[in-house]
Amino acid sequence: MPHIEILGASVRFGLVPILSDISLSLGAGEVAWLRGPNGAGKSTLLRLMAGLVRPSSGQVQVFGQTPDPSTRKRTGLVAHHPALYDELTLEENLAFFADLTATPHLRVDEALEAVGLAGARTRKARDSSEGMRRRADLARLLLADHDLLLLDEAHSGLDRQAGGLVEALVERTVGRGGACVLVSHATEIAFATRAIELNEGSLL
Repeated sequence: MPHIEILGASVRFGLVPILSDISLSLGAGEVAWLRGPNGAGKSTLLRLMAGLVRPSSGQVQVFGQTPDPSTRKRTGLVAHHPALYDELTLEENLAFFADLTATPHLRVDEALEAVGLAGARTRKARDSSEGMRRRADLARLLLADHDLLLLDEAHSGLDRQAGGLVEALVERTVGRGGACVLVSHATEIAFATRAIELNEGSLL
């Protein structure tokens, strides 16, 4: 069974078409590199896979079913902007997400250490640099063992060393039989197993 199965899905916001007749399948062990110019619909396609956007027509299945809270629990999403609460510290942000997934707080310490933020745990998110916020967002994904990763420009704002965290996270997920869709403007993603081209809301 594919992790993602999209059949003729289109998305319109009002009368504006965003995605048109998208059909694709992604299976275990695959890392799909989603490419295309700004405004092509890449972020909307990720949100469709995550179940945050419903198709105007067509079908979307994740883990063999229509996206719902159970599929979202198995899906790790890094959006274009880090999903952090500005008034909480980096540690408090991770503890909050740990509580949502019934994850032991010990893993919060491990995740902060893994992304190099152990010394900045008490810094509020609003006072953290973009790179630190990005690292904290990746640490959030380390708290749970997701079966599907949806990464929207996850390398953005990270230095070369921190960029390796993205690859390590993907490798961990794929090694467990998971899959990943990665949006990136990079000229090369060495660990991708396939490339998907999107332009003006349509697959090429």
